Amino acid sequence: MKNVVILAGNVGATPETRTTQGGTKITQFSLATSRPKRDSEGKTQKDGEGRRVEDTEWHRITCFNGVGKTVAQYVEKGQKVMVTGRIHYTRWTDNENIERYGCEIIADEVTFLSYGKSRQQQQNAPQDNEDDDVPF
Repeated sequence: MKNVVILAGNVGATPETRTTQGGTKITQFSLATSRPKRDSEGKTQKDGEGRRVEDTEWHRITCFNGVGKTVAQYVEKGQKVMVTGRIHYTRWTDNENIERYGCEIIADEVTFLSYGKSRQQQQNAPQDNEDDDVPF
């Protein structure tokens, strides 16, 4: 049996990195995926303007080692990425002694499907070219 997850979506916030007491760096971010909302007959629902209505789900993505370093360095809010990894369930007791449960995706690979906004702006910015000022 194999535990494999593949998700493609939009990054919800700038990734955050923390270090454990043992020195391991962990980078986490949220990922939004969506699918069309369907009615009881299975037809795609539309809003008042005829646009498709979607259900959005949020996933907590956790990255370690080199994957985490790359994500921390290059991934930005709004960027489209594809995550390949595995589902991991966690259980802990909070400060009020209440047992809590959570689910996260441990990323083995994060593929960039688009550039972050800052990189898009760099590519769209006019290039400073000395030849532009030379008359013909």
